Formats: sequence, C-alpha cells, structure tokens
Amino acid sequence: MLTMYDRTGPGLARHNEAVPPGADTIWFDLFEPTAEEDAFVETALGISVPTRAEMRQVEASSRFYIEGGACYMTAFVLKNVEDSVPEGSAITFILAGQKLVTVRYADPKSFPQYVAQAVKGAAGCSSGSDILVGLIETHIERMGDLIERMQDEVDTLAAGIFDMTGKTTKKRRLDVLLRGVGREGDIAAKAQESAASLDRVLHFLEHNGRNGACSAAELERIDVAQRDVTSLREHMRFLTDRIQFLLDATLGMITTEQNQIIKLFSVMAVMMMPPTLVASVYGMNFESIHEFKWEYGYLWALGLMLVSAIIPFAYFKRKGWL
Repeated sequence: MLTMYDRTGPGLARHNEAVPPGADTIWFDLFEPTAEEDAFVETALGISVPTRAEMRQVEASSRFYIEGGACYMTAFVLKNVEDSVPEGSAITFILAGQKLVTVRYADPKSFPQYVAQAVKGAAGCSSGSDILVGLIETHIERMGDLIERMQDEVDTLAAGIFDMTGKTTKKRRLDVLLRGVGREGDIAAKAQESAASLDRVLHFLEHNGRNGACSAAELERIDVAQRDVTSLREHMRFLTDRIQFLLDATLGMITTEQNQIIKLFSVMAVMMMPPTLVASVYGMNFESIHEFKWEYGYLWALGLMLVSAIIPFAYFKRKGWL
C-alpha cells in the first residue's frame, strides 16, 4: 500500500491519490508495496526501491549507502512493544532531496503515532529529513516505554526468585521464573539490536546532513536523539547484566533444590540400611536362631529395626544434614 503525504504549513496532510504528486508531496510511505507501487515511486523520484530480501541484508554497506544522489538507511525497528514478546522488522528510509520514502513490511505504532502528531502540526514536517528525525524520535520514545516495562518485569522476577517478601516459598515455581527470565533476555537482545540500528541511522544521517542535507535545527535534533539512544543503550546494558545475574541465580537455585532432593534420598537410603540388615538376619532359615520360636521374637525384630533407623536419623539431625 502506498500512502503519500503533502506538506501543509506546519503539518502534513494525506495526498489525494487522484492527483499526481507535486512539489509539496514530501513523504511516500510504502507498506507491503506491490511491484506497481514500487515502480510508481521509482519513476516519480528517480530512485531504486530495495526489495524485502535486500532490506534483510546485515552488511553495513547494504544498509547504509548513497545511490543516485539518494541516501539509503535501513533500521531494525521493534513493533507491538506492549505485547509480551515484541517483534522486530527492517524498515528502509530513503532521502531523495527534500523527499522521504519509507519501505516497510511491518506496521509499528510509531508510524500512526507520528502521523497523528504531524496532521495536527505538532511535529516538524518541513522536509523529508525533518520527517525522518521525527519518526526516529517516536521510535525512541516507544523504546523508552518498553525499557520501563522491562524494568518492572525484572523487578518482579527478582522478587520471585529470591523470595524477598517471604510469602512465596511454597508457591514459587523456578521453572516458570526461568522462562520469564529467558523471555526478558530475548526482549532485551531485540531492544539492543534496535537501539544500535537506530544509532547507526542517526550517525549516517548526521554525517550526510552536515554536507547540507539537513538544517541546523535538524542537526541539533539528531544530536539530542543520539544522546537519548546512548542513554537507552546504557540502561539496556544494565538490564542485560541484571537479567544474566537472575538467570545464573535461578539455575543455581534449581541445582540447589535438586541437590536437596538427592541428599534426602541419600539420607533415607542410609537410614534404611540398618533395618534392612536386621530384617536380613532374621530372615535367615537357620534353626539355631535363638529368637526363632520366641513368643516376642517378631516384636523384638521390629523394635530393633525401628531403633536402628532412629539412631542414624538423630545423628544426621544433630549434624544439621536434615
């Protein structure tokens, strides 16, 4: 789907598809474009629109380059950050003079959020680079919301793992907590990848913007966005270290619980050895056993087995092994 936006004063307005794009049409948004839509934009702007396979390439030379006077930048952007496990997708930004082309196969909420602000005139829309910076700023804001949510989730997991309240000992499921730690680790990895990708886009945009492609105000906004991304990456590094610590702690506690179970079985096996010996002795078929025909022989054997089990139990209890 191709959506075009015209510059109208301080804001944007959706372009009338019945009218050919003009000088005020500064944003071409390609969402899951067809071949005809790609060809239309390529003809209108004299550029080459990358395919989905080309957008997935990870080499820096394939994600950031200049071709035919247009700047190509591909970023990994998270979508649905409110979900339990956000997903990511590659989005290509193309600056062709004063016009911006976005090529995407995902619909992150940052796009409609920015459009809503731009229509009201609350976001700078004087040029394609202005719109690009605004989109990146919106992505950064949503990533900040994601990190805040991750911080709360990690705090909850830490309280459950270490039983800080003393109320969850019987209900604590370390396997469930382990899956929660793994989920947060996966989200943190995706967020770090997205932040690093946006940071590279900003660096590439700044480098080319100083050659006259961006105004002084836009360069200042890029600088602020870079500082914001840096702060987010630092916070994510802290969260990643904490998640790794929680993962190690959870695995350690699982190992400790398994050792406790094995120790219990080992102690029980040792406790049952003396009664088993007594039962084996009195299970022999020899007529010379003195208690064989004794009226209280059965109770005597049971008593011996009970005492022989109690003595090791008391010894282990005194040593603190139980």
